[in-house]
Amino acid sequence: MNLSELARKIRVPMAELRLKLPAMGFDIGGRAIKVDNRVASKIMADWKNLNAKYEADRKKDEAEEEEVVDKTAEKQIVKIPEFITVRDFSARLGIGVTKVLGELMKNGVLASMNENIDFDTAAIIASELNFEVEQDTTDATQEKAVEALEEKLKSQNKKDLVERAPVVVVMGHVDHGKTKLLDAIRMTNVVDNEHGGITQHIGAYQVEKNNRKITFIDTPGHEAFTTMRSRGARVADIAILVIAADDGFKPQTEESLKIIKSAGIPMVVAINKIDKPDANPDMVKKQLADHNLTSEEWGGKQVTAEISAKKNIGIDSLLDIVLLVADLEKDSLKANPTGLAIGTIIESHVDKGEGPVSTALIQSGTLNAGDGVSVAGNYYGKVRLLKNYKGESLKSAGPSVPVRIVGLKASPSIGDILQAGDVQKAKVSKYQLDKQATGFSAAHVAVDEDNESGVSTLNLIVKADVLGSLEAILTSLEALNHKEVKAKIISKGLGNITSADIEQASAGKAAIFGFHVIADTDTMSLASEKKVEVQLYGVIYHLIDEAKKRLQAMLSPDVVQTDLGRLKVLAIFKKEKNAMILGGTVTKGKITKSCKANVLRDDVKIGTGDITQVQQGKVDVNECKQGNECGLRFEGKPILAEGDFIECFLEEVKEKIL
Repeated sequence: MNLSELARKIRVPMAELRLKLPAMGFDIGGRAIKVDNRVASKIMADWKNLNAKYEADRKKDEAEEEEVVDKTAEKQIVKIPEFITVRDFSARLGIGVTKVLGELMKNGVLASMNENIDFDTAAIIASELNFEVEQDTTDATQEKAVEALEEKLKSQNKKDLVERAPVVVVMGHVDHGKTKLLDAIRMTNVVDNEHGGITQHIGAYQVEKNNRKITFIDTPGHEAFTTMRSRGARVADIAILVIAADDGFKPQTEESLKIIKSAGIPMVVAINKIDKPDANPDMVKKQLADHNLTSEEWGGKQVTAEISAKKNIGIDSLLDIVLLVADLEKDSLKANPTGLAIGTIIESHVDKGEGPVSTALIQSGTLNAGDGVSVAGNYYGKVRLLKNYKGESLKSAGPSVPVRIVGLKASPSIGDILQAGDVQKAKVSKYQLDKQATGFSAAHVAVDEDNESGVSTLNLIVKADVLGSLEAILTSLEALNHKEVKAKIISKGLGNITSADIEQASAGKAAIFGFHVIADTDTMSLASEKKVEVQLYGVIYHLIDEAKKRLQAMLSPDVVQTDLGRLKVLAIFKKEKNAMILGGTVTKGKITKSCKANVLRDDVKIGTGDITQVQQGKVDVNECKQGNECGLRFEGKPILAEGDFIECFLEEVKEKIL
C-alpha cells in the first residue's frame, strides 16, 4: 500500500505519519513510499490506541525535558562519537526519541531510530535542544587501557615469576596441513568437522610432551583471516610455519612469514607431506634460502623439521624441537600465577544454550570461576563457568592456559585484553557492549555520497556466528574495493538471520550473506515475500568469492580504440537508406572490412558508421592499404560528400579486473 493512501485512510497528514510510525515501532525507512500490506492493516486496525500511546509518551518526554531545563539554565555537555544511532543519541541527551526525530525532521533529516547520524548533524540537533557537544574519545581511552595492561605484563616482579608453557602459533598456506598437524599432535580429529577441510575458527589447545605442557594456537589458513593470524602471532612465543613439500611457498606462506617476523618470535619450519610421491623437501629449503632463512642442514640457522601429519611421521621430533626452542627462550617464558588474571581474547561467539562464550589465553595471574571480568575498560560480567578445549570444567586457569569463559554479558572482540578481579561494575548495557564488540547497529548510510562520486555499491548485511569470522569477512570485503565499485556493509552482527535483518535488507536494497548461521522457515518466507536475497555459506572464501564476482560484474568494461587508417572520399556512386557506395584513396594506414569509421568534414567529426564491404578492381577484399584506391560500402546516418575523410578504427572491449 502506498504510504499516502494509508495516511488518507487514517486521516493523518503524510509528514506526521512518517514521524510517528518509527516511534510506534514500525521502522518503514526514512524514504519509504510503500508499506507492507500486513503492516498497513495492523496500523489501520489499531491506529487509535497507537496514536494515544504516542501522544502520552510525547507528553511524558516533554515533561521530563522541561524538568531538565528547569534544573539548569546552562547547557549540558554530552559526548558524541563520529556516528551514532538516533536511539543512542536520544539516550545520551536524556530526551525521548520522538522529540529527537521531530528535530531531525525540522532540519530536513528523515531517519528512523535505528539509523546512524554523523557527529556534525548530532551537534546541530543537540545545540537546538540546549546541549553542548564534545567528540567522544572512548576508543582512544580503551586503547590506552590496553597499552597499560600490556605494560603491566612486562613490569611484573621477577621474584614472583615461575615458568609457564610455551604458546605456539601454527601458520601457513591453506591446505598445507596445519590442522592435520595439530590433529596428529592431539590425536583427535578436527579437520573432518571443518567445511572443506579448512579451519574456520581460531582455536587453542594444550598438549603434554616429556611431562611438559605446550599450548598451540591454530589459525585459519585462507587469506581472509589475516587479521586473526596477526592476533595469534601477538600472543605467541614460538611459531611453526607449515609448508607442503610438494607445493612450496605460496601467497599465504609469504604472508604468514611477514606476520611472524613482525611479531619478533622464533620460528620452526615444518616441511609437511613428505610421504607424497612428488614431495621435494630440498625445493622448500631452497625457497627458504631465497628468503634469507638457510636451514641448519645447509649451514644456516633456520630450524626445520620434515614431517607427515597424515602418516604421523616426525611429529615427536617436531615437539622436541619446539621444547628445545622454548628452552632457549626460557627467560621470557615466565609469569606470575598469583596475581589478577590478565589475558587476550582469541575467540568469541554466542552459543544458543550458553549465551556469550569467549576463549581467552591467560598470560598472567589465575582466572577463577566467579571472578568479575572487564574487557577494554568495560565490565563484562562474572565468570560462571570455565572449560578447557576438551569441554571439561575447570575451577581455575593459570598462565599459558587457553580457557573458554561462560557467563559474560556480551561477546568481547578478538584481540581485546581481559582483566579479572575487583573491577568496578560500570553501568554499561548489554546492547552497548554488543555494539562495541560487533557493531550491531547499521553502518552510516551514505548512498547519496556514493552516487555523487560515481561509485556503485553492493549493499550487504553480513551475519556470522563468531567475531573472528565476522572481522575476517569485513576485512576481506573492504579489500575488494575499486574506484568504481565497492561492497557496502549496511549492517553486521552475530547470530542467526532474523526477520529484522530481512526488513532492513528490504529497506536498504541489500543482500544478506550469512556465515555459519541459519535462517528459519518464517524468516525465509518473509525474505521471499520481500524479495530479499539470503545466501548462507560454510566456507569463508566462498562468501568472499561471490562478493568479488558480483562486484566484478558491476564494473563497466574498458573500450580500447585502435586506429587503422584514413581514406579521402573521391566519388559517391550510390545512395541508399542509411548506406552509401563510394570510392576514395587510402591516405594513411589501411581500410578494412567490418571496421568502424568516423566521418570528418573540415576536420570536424560529423558522425560514425560501419564499413561492411571493400572492393579493389570490382573484387571484394578484406583490406586496402595506403596509396591505393578502393570502393567501399558505408553504413550509417551521415551523408558523405566528396572531399570528406573516413577514419577507420577497431573497438576492443576489455573487462576490468577487481
